[in-house]
Amino acid sequence: MKKRTVLALLALAPGCRPATAPPTAEVGKVAVVPAFDAAFEARRKYENPGGMWMPEQMKSHVVTLRELGMKLDPDKLSSPLDHPLGAIVFLGGCSASFVSPEGLTITNHHCATGALQFNSTPENNLMKMGYLAKTRADEKSNGPAARIFITEKLSDVTLDVKSRIAGVTDPKSRFDRVEARQKELIHACEKDRPGIRCSVVSYFEGEQYRLIEQLEIRDVRLVYAPAEGIGNYGGEIDNWRWPRHGGDFAFYRAYVGLDGKPADYDVKNVPYRPKHILQLEPAGLRPHDLVFVAGYPGRTSTLKPSVDVREAVEWFYPRRIRMCEEYLALLARLGKEDPELGVKGRHLERGLANALTNMRGQLDGLVKDGLANKKAELEAALVRFATEHPEHMAGKAALERLTAAHARYRKDREREAATLEAVQFTTLFASADVIVHMAMERKKPDSERDPAFQERNHKRLEQATRQAQQSYARRLDRDKLVLALVRGARLAAPERPSLVGLVVGKAEPTPENIAKAVDALYAKTTLEDVETRATLLREASIESLAKSADPFIKLAILLRGTLQAIEDQAEAYQGDTMLDRADYVAALRAKAGGVLAPDANATLRLSYGTVRGYRPTVGADEYFPFTRATDILKKNTGIEPFDAPGPLLEAIKRGSYGPYAAPELAEVPVDFLSDLHITGGNSGSPTINQDGKLVGLVFDGNYEAMASDWLFMPAITRSIHVDIRYVLWIMDEVDHAEHLLRELGIEPRP
Repeated sequence: MKKRTVLALLALAPGCRPATAPPTAEVGKVAVVPAFDAAFEARRKYENPGGMWMPEQMKSHVVTLRELGMKLDPDKLSSPLDHPLGAIVFLGGCSASFVSPEGLTITNHHCATGALQFNSTPENNLMKMGYLAKTRADEKSNGPAARIFITEKLSDVTLDVKSRIAGVTDPKSRFDRVEARQKELIHACEKDRPGIRCSVVSYFEGEQYRLIEQLEIRDVRLVYAPAEGIGNYGGEIDNWRWPRHGGDFAFYRAYVGLDGKPADYDVKNVPYRPKHILQLEPAGLRPHDLVFVAGYPGRTSTLKPSVDVREAVEWFYPRRIRMCEEYLALLARLGKEDPELGVKGRHLERGLANALTNMRGQLDGLVKDGLANKKAELEAALVRFATEHPEHMAGKAALERLTAAHARYRKDREREAATLEAVQFTTLFASADVIVHMAMERKKPDSERDPAFQERNHKRLEQATRQAQQSYARRLDRDKLVLALVRGARLAAPERPSLVGLVVGKAEPTPENIAKAVDALYAKTTLEDVETRATLLREASIESLAKSADPFIKLAILLRGTLQAIEDQAEAYQGDTMLDRADYVAALRAKAGGVLAPDANATLRLSYGTVRGYRPTVGADEYFPFTRATDILKKNTGIEPFDAPGPLLEAIKRGSYGPYAAPELAEVPVDFLSDLHITGGNSGSPTINQDGKLVGLVFDGNYEAMASDWLFMPAITRSIHVDIRYVLWIMDEVDHAEHLLRELGIEPRP
């Protein structure tokens, strides 16, 4: 329920081909025309309505799936704990899937950036070179904070949670009641079950609640990731663009203790044996084939009212875009000055660059493409529907109250955002705040604590502190804090965060004075030592911290009241709007005839559709939905990000594709398009075919449809996937990962 704004410190190219007229597929000068097939024709004519569906909702799609040629029993897609969905796991920010009985897990290369950074040095930069463990003993820990979550049970607790707020009118009390019940349910779920992680999650804007139980794997190891020139080929120039040529894949392995239960990293641990695995399909796909993506998408806003759209257009996206631009410029400058800072900041740099392009696309879609106006039109249609159907008038009244609540609670958004930015972008300031907050919460009974600081999270907080040390460097941390304060000081006096004054004192908040004051903080702090931070986190009392001479601790104590007020305001806003948002969504669902996908909330979802190209603009040639390995030769300049490693270029020149070639292309495909609805968090999700076999990994979307997080656009919304044939070919022909191929059930070429 509680949402904290936490920044993850964890992140048109040439050569496009016009599509041939379906069902003809081009092979050089030879046209291959498949025999007529009713399912093929249905897929060719299919227009995807969008939606990230809960597994049980797939029962309402059985007729459509059978018409599209689904061979796997469609009912199997409605059970999240059985095959194939039982093989899908959550990494805490990305998705993945088990692909061998020995706990081998496949995900995206960009999801492995944190693991690569954790194990990198300037002399041995795995982010650049990649990594292949030749033996199990060579598999490297992803760090103490790495996790794999395996969903084991879901329970509907809607009535239980909502009964606690019946008749409650005070907004903050309403929020607190829901949070208290969530904590009670989670405590009962996890009691005497140390390997289980539970959560209570809302769906349909609080109309439904579920208790989710997950096995929490704490020993996650890096097995294989190709070089950056393969895994991130094209970099930010190609990001969110088509055509793409990225080998965006990596492999982890899940480990457990000798007793088969989750355990912290230990060389004696053994591979986890999953209940379900996905079988790979080396034959791959063709245009108009049926495909699914199953994963844990993070957040979408398709069910949000127009007041949220206006905030995104007028404030949120513009502010975040400017923020990303400034931090990226800083990181680029530091990386050029010092290679070590480049390594330390690389994970954050990739995350910010990815977010920047995404947000620019979202804003362009909402403004230039008129999607904000279309959302307003759809809302007006809902009001007319409610007027004509009095039983749904609650949805219309809810809209009016949501608009009024926004005006009441969001007037201080600029100052709040600037304050949070300064804390969350810096390791030492963020650590100091966590230490102070922990000390304050420790005085309370565990059941009354902020959920983030309950005993169930103490170990995770310490592990996160230790993991953050790997990306810490004083110069990097110091310059980020200076930039955050300079950005805050630019605001007009009524919006300027009090933190600026706390740092610079009575001096004018010029960039020079801010830099001087920040230098004094770092010169006197003891928090650069990770053991000091960990000890304070475990043991410090608010009384002992009040006597501390550490400048960051002193600053965190002074700021804690401000941060608590920001949090209280956000919670009151949620409490004030939770019933109205649920009423609004209930009216939307009624208007849709009862079939409506809830917005993404980092729980297991399915999207389905077909492999197909698109026209980026009206009248443009249609993109062919596959790219080819030989395109890389034409695209490669030898200069980053178009700097494919030599072994890859040599393998393409040899043209030895063997069984990995697509017959209709006469070579190995690299990436492909589908019309599936995805978002952040879907990265690493397996793409499965009509038989339930893995044929690719989704890793991106197209720039023209970034605003599909708000409104799905069937004609241009596309997801981008790395083809499993390219993954296997790279493993076989380029990186010689024969032992992993055999583990996947694929016999390497002689």
